Amino acid sequence: MPRGGKTRPGGRWGLFMANFTFTPLGVPDMLLVQPRVFGDARGYFMETWRQDAFEAAGISARWVQDNQSASAKGVLRGLHFQRQNTQAKLVRVIRGAVFDVAVDLRPNSPHFGKWAGAVLSGENGHQLYVPRGFAHGFLVLSDTAEFAYKCDDVYNPAEEGGICWNDTDIGVVWPSADAPPLLSDKDSALPGFREQDFTFFERWYTA
Repeated sequence: MPRGGKTRPGGRWGLFMANFTFTPLGVPDMLLVQPRVFGDARGYFMETWRQDAFEAAGISARWVQDNQSASAKGVLRGLHFQRQNTQAKLVRVIRGAVFDVAVDLRPNSPHFGKWAGAVLSGENGHQLYVPRGFAHGFLVLSDTAEFAYKCDDVYNPAEEGGICWNDTDIGVVWPSADAPPLLSDKDSALPGFREQDFTFFERWYTA
């Protein structure tokens, strides 16, 4: 099994394991992770990662880097990937809310070019597991958002790639907004889906 992990088909879908519920999204291998929250008048506690529970759900990633960012409302980051040092990610929001999206870029996958997304917030505590071979991005819905994620390989700027956020072939349905999203210069210049060759991601799909 690749180090990036692969979700297991069958009866585990949507089932409660330890203090987590794992639910598949529209693209197989992507999972919405819902931690169990223990709260009272003092506050709350939750586990955000537990190796045995995630392995039972078929996620075998070994995390090597944690990242965190802060973004203002309307900021859109993505859609990003790395050709080498390809990363699986476990993403969550500490404060605020985002619409988080991933796109299957494995040419030998029956879902090649398909996307799925979910609202992640500090309030709902949900996380998204993004396997290797996917592009990833998010749009900030709240006034600000603090975004944190685990990666199973290191950041390598020489291997960065991406797809423009509004590519018509992929057709991500972003939440409506009063103004166009705020993009970095680099993200504004990302090429389209059909302009690129993704054969380097074939190794991350196994039927």
